[in-house]
Amino acid sequence: MTNQRGRPRGFDPETALDAALGVFWQRGFEGASIAELTAAMGLSKPSLYASFGDKEALYLKCLEHYLESRIQGHTAILATEPQARLAVHGFLRAMVDMLTDLDLPGGCFIITGAANCGGASTPEAVESALKKVLQKGELALRACLRRAQGERQLRTDIDVNQLAAFFNTCLAGLAVHAKSGAPRAKLRGVVDAAMAVWPESRLS
Repeated sequence: MTNQRGRPRGFDPETALDAALGVFWQRGFEGASIAELTAAMGLSKPSLYASFGDKEALYLKCLEHYLESRIQGHTAILATEPQARLAVHGFLRAMVDMLTDLDLPGGCFIITGAANCGGASTPEAVESALKKVLQKGELALRACLRRAQGERQLRTDIDVNQLAAFFNTCLAGLAVHAKSGAPRAKLRGVVDAAMAVWPESRLS
């Protein structure tokens, strides 16, 4: 029973992970201290390590939890909405709503983490995981756009790689502005402006 030492009664791993996610979301990997994490999670340091591993392992678990609980449903729009333009627009709007949710820390856990990378104390595994997630988002956009070309919703002369990179970069900028307190209405307007570059099909 040594692994249970320091845990409060009624310990819920998911609740503790949510609390750790909130700290990392606000502070990034380097900025979050073990003292802040244990205080937020309601765990002692030995119990944190016993339950989730070291700080690196905890961060990677939080990243996975963030993707499953906050991002996966929004990304699914890109694959399930038949009209590609509506899919991209809906995805970006859904992300803006999440980024500006007053019940959340603000901005994007992934963008905050990536912006704080590069320091000597950031493990290679953390940097690599964040880069892969950023690439995965762009790949989802690219797949949606390629499907649109195959269904003749986009002209065949459009470079879907560049267009996907544009929308993904726009999303990163939205996250940065949301983190600094930009209001939801303003960022929704940015999304609408970004969608104005959508190249219509020549079928009409």
